[in-house]
Amino acid sequence: AIEYDCFNSLELMPSLELKKIKNLYSAGQSNGSSGYEEAAAQGIMAGINAGLRMQGKEPLVLKRSQAYIGVLIDDLVTKGTNEPYRMMTSRAEYRLLLRQDNADLRLTPIGYEVGLIDEQRYQTFLRKKELIQKEWERIQTVHFGNTPEVQDLLTSCGSTPLKNGISMVDLIKRPELNYDVLAPIDHDRPELSQDVREQVNIQIKYEGYIRRQESQVKQFLKMENKKIPGDIDYSKIKSLRLEAVQKLSSVRPESVGQAARISGVSPADISVLLVYLNVSRETSHKEEEQ
Repeated sequence: AIEYDCFNSLELMPSLELKKIKNLYSAGQSNGSSGYEEAAAQGIMAGINAGLRMQGKEPLVLKRSQAYIGVLIDDLVTKGTNEPYRMMTSRAEYRLLLRQDNADLRLTPIGYEVGLIDEQRYQTFLRKKELIQKEWERIQTVHFGNTPEVQDLLTSCGSTPLKNGISMVDLIKRPELNYDVLAPIDHDRPELSQDVREQVNIQIKYEGYIRRQESQVKQFLKMENKKIPGDIDYSKIKSLRLEAVQKLSSVRPESVGQAARISGVSPADISVLLVYLNVSRETSHKEEEQ
């Protein structure tokens, strides 16, 4: 039998720095995770944040809506773990946005900002992003009539023939059709690389689902942006349940969003916390004005 010792992951900050030992970062199995990918994900983040600390910069903390790394680390430092933690897609609330095909669109700007992406690669990325946007905008203006050419293509793909004109966007959204299939009737289509065409197709075909999830992310970010003072004394907050006081005091969440994800902290506790924070801020503003 093999036994591993590990830190209590609740003793880690979202940057993977230990709360009680400044400038010490931990990654991998020592944090209670299992698997090579989990260790590598934590390793790169701990390394980035150690480097940023040396430069006197703010730490990089990826949000749950930005990357699976963000979900992994947030789960460890917010919920803790009683057994080796494995990253599974089901743990991510916004997995429709955390796709393999758009990893570069999500993370390249962040990598460039912290110095991991060189200028040439970044300019290549910006060019790809521009091509995707331009083609997306062009497609919004393309319409097809019920011409023999269009009807023949639709019939050959097992798609319902047209009675009237239709937009290219609506055709792409049909399950049996996609951006590339419509190439023979899209005469103004520019020459694009496969990865650009793939992004254009995905963004149009699943537009409704993606927008719905992006709306959920906006609500999530509102809670994430409500910061909690590091020196807050939870025991002084009236109407906060004892279990919530204990859990919040143990984890010391940095935001209301993180507090809401702690096991044992209920929505009612979060409401009480929000009222307390609002009253505290108003009191502080009045004292500053005086």
